Amino acid sequence: MDIEKQTAGIWTAYGAHQLTVCPDLPEIERWDWGIADTAPGLESLGDVKGLRVLDLGSGLGRHAARLAALGAEVTAVDASSTQHERAVTRYPSTPGLRFVCADAVAHLQDAAPYDLVYSVNGVPYLDPHRLLPALANAIRPGGRLVFSALHTNSAGAGPSTAVAPRPENLRLPATTLDHPVHMWVLTPQLWEDLLTGHGLAVDRVTAIDAPQPDNSASYRLYEVRRPQRVPSRPRTSTPPPPHAAVGVGVGVIIQSPDGVLLGQHRRGTWELPGGSVEPGESFAEAAVRELHEEADLVAAAHDTIVLGTLLDRVGDVVRVTVPVLVTRWSGLPQQSEEAIGSWRVWPLDALPQPLFVPSAQCLTAWDPTLLIDHPPAGFQAYTDAGHA
Repeated sequence: MDIEKQTAGIWTAYGAHQLTVCPDLPEIERWDWGIADTAPGLESLGDVKGLRVLDLGSGLGRHAARLAALGAEVTAVDASSTQHERAVTRYPSTPGLRFVCADAVAHLQDAAPYDLVYSVNGVPYLDPHRLLPALANAIRPGGRLVFSALHTNSAGAGPSTAVAPRPENLRLPATTLDHPVHMWVLTPQLWEDLLTGHGLAVDRVTAIDAPQPDNSASYRLYEVRRPQRVPSRPRTSTPPPPHAAVGVGVGVIIQSPDGVLLGQHRRGTWELPGGSVEPGESFAEAAVRELHEEADLVAAAHDTIVLGTLLDRVGDVVRVTVPVLVTRWSGLPQQSEEAIGSWRVWPLDALPQPLFVPSAQCLTAWDPTLLIDHPPAGFQAYTDAGHA
């Protein structure tokens, strides 16, 4: 994070200088991804009309303005306050264009999912281990990510074979001075491993080389998509507590007009509130208790609907999970001392990944139309939708 802040500071100093000199820069007519007069161009993004689009590292905002003119709803994010000021000054009231000054990861974690995310050379300035988990869930299932990344610098140094930042010289536009920065300059295989490890699929990698024979600079353009179906991550095979013959738990479904409530477990999965049923508890009582313990929401057992029972096996352990729909509650989700935090309401057509398997099974038992992949489990619905 310190490395990223240092780079943002350089761009902020550059932006302050440009605010003073006020250069007359033309609008973008020919789109490029890092090297002028090279292909591919804007066609890599496809038809953007009507799409919700995010520009990561938007700078002056000329790329974002071009897409807004084509009918996209564009949010342009930059961490530099002066670059943000330049953009807002240049485009004070452009229809379909909104500028945000924020850390990219913070914005991605809070924003509703986008149809398309793109970045012209901005991604390598961010730690992929910090960026990609947030980025993967900020793209709607079926949506796309398109970004360019440095592959070989002008001195001929090729990409690194380890996921670590390295020193590079940044020559800012309209200047002759080099600024030392750190960037993640990775091989295409490393980028693909990172992207697929976060549930994304790489469709195409295109080489973009400098046309001058004495210039070794080369970039790679990555065209990536998020699959339509949401994956899940297996649960533990740890045996149930000694008092239980089988592992029995509840998954609590809290639905609002904006989607369902999910929290991120410390191991990275997104999960419904829920947990084990204590001795003597009904499923409804367990759901109410777990909801309060994990998310600080208050509900009553008579405001729940026990949907049925899910039965599967993990190794030698039989697991029973009971999805419980809560129809009325009070309070706002709060992080507790439990293992789950970062509570957020997610749209049903843009659920985060990976989902915890029992949560995925509960959600598809509740709504079989949801595009979620998970191991099969036998589901016995309660025909009277009563409490148990």
